[in-house]
Amino acid sequence: MRTTFIFLLPLPALGGIKAQNIEKLLQQNATFVYMKLSVIIVSYNVKYYLEQCLDALTKALNGIESEVFVVDNHSDDDSVKMVSSLFPAVHLIVNSENRGFSKANNQAIKLSKGEYILLLNPDTLLEEDSLHKAMHFMDQHMDAGGLGVKMIDSQGKFLPESKRGLPTPWAAFCKMSLLSVLFPHSRWFNQYHLGFLPEDQIHQIDVLAGAFMLLRKSVLDTIGSLDEDFFMYGEDIDLSYRITQAGFHNYYFPVSRIIHYKGESTRKSSLNYVKIFYGSMLIFARKHFATKNKLLMALIILPGVYLRACSAYLHRLLKKLLHPIFKESQQITIDKTHIVNSEDMRLHPIPGDKYTILIVGSPEEGEKIKRLFNLQIINTVSPDAVISCKSQRRLERLIPKEVDIVIYSAKETTITMMIDIMEMTKDLSIRHYIADTDKKIIIRNGYVLDAN
Repeated sequence: MRTTFIFLLPLPALGGIKAQNIEKLLQQNATFVYMKLSVIIVSYNVKYYLEQCLDALTKALNGIESEVFVVDNHSDDDSVKMVSSLFPAVHLIVNSENRGFSKANNQAIKLSKGEYILLLNPDTLLEEDSLHKAMHFMDQHMDAGGLGVKMIDSQGKFLPESKRGLPTPWAAFCKMSLLSVLFPHSRWFNQYHLGFLPEDQIHQIDVLAGAFMLLRKSVLDTIGSLDEDFFMYGEDIDLSYRITQAGFHNYYFPVSRIIHYKGESTRKSSLNYVKIFYGSMLIFARKHFATKNKLLMALIILPGVYLRACSAYLHRLLKKLLHPIFKESQQITIDKTHIVNSEDMRLHPIPGDKYTILIVGSPEEGEKIKRLFNLQIINTVSPDAVISCKSQRRLERLIPKEVDIVIYSAKETTITMMIDIMEMTKDLSIRHYIADTDKKIIIRNGYVLDAN
């Protein structure tokens, strides 16, 4: 019985395959299916964020020949059950232990068939057209080995790690001594985050962020996958460096934007983060820098490790000392709809009786959100009204300055619309939430509000 052959290859991709090789494939009864994009998400105990990420990803993949892998690193929060039941088309790899970021990604890379591979964090939300734009750019720039996008946090603020330079000893010193913070736009003092490059222009950069790395598979085949010496952090720096060493370029592409909640799996105040992050910097220095620079890098990084470790320890000690105060306040709010902090599981009531809340959604959705989450004061703006705004000035009229909280209807609001509003209000002290009335949850950075 002969196998049916499926060739979805575009002409440019077929150009490198000789006719006799195609005939050989046919004779071997092999099945070959062209895939444009393979998306790989490594997840660890971030069920709510992963579900939201996959919802947004599904929309962003519309019209793209693609496959999605989720590699679960031994989560105990029902992430695996959620993916299996809600996203049956996803290729789910379940590890019996936390294998770290590099090893988990490599598991899926070995199985992937895409012309491009996207390494994506589960605590991200993609714009609906972000992948189409990014891959079109890669198609037009054959020198591009990798591409990163403009990332904003859940308050609409630009994340400087969207574009990074190589962590040379000088760049690392300026970052750890806070010179880069004092001189954020300096070419000399802020080489780590390339603060001298405009955030809204396309640039060639040294280092891509691991939260979103769009990679050309043929380049990975040449330089190898992620270095498994890096458990978490630093592997993106290492891979980016190897891409440029192989003669390709990494691009910062702000035309595509994503929301990155940042650090849901590992908190930057934790001792574990300090150990892993700066340990990764030392691994990179030992691997790539000359002998004299290795010593210099160690002299810079090691004091920083101890300083950050002490800071993290004091931070956690202070929280522990103050915990009885928070525990006492819990007794009053335990019976109400609440937010569960994913780090320490404290309960926080949504402050609807103290702040002005704006809901972006239909009046019907606004009423559902109000009832589900016990909100007292709300104003509602329809998504159509936001779309009709042709200028930031008109948009500002819809979002008055006295607003403290903006809640977006997940069913009626696009990620692009959320990002537009977040960026427009980034200088205001506004908290942004995303509400799903069907699932009865609200999410913001670090918190999940559950009305079930």
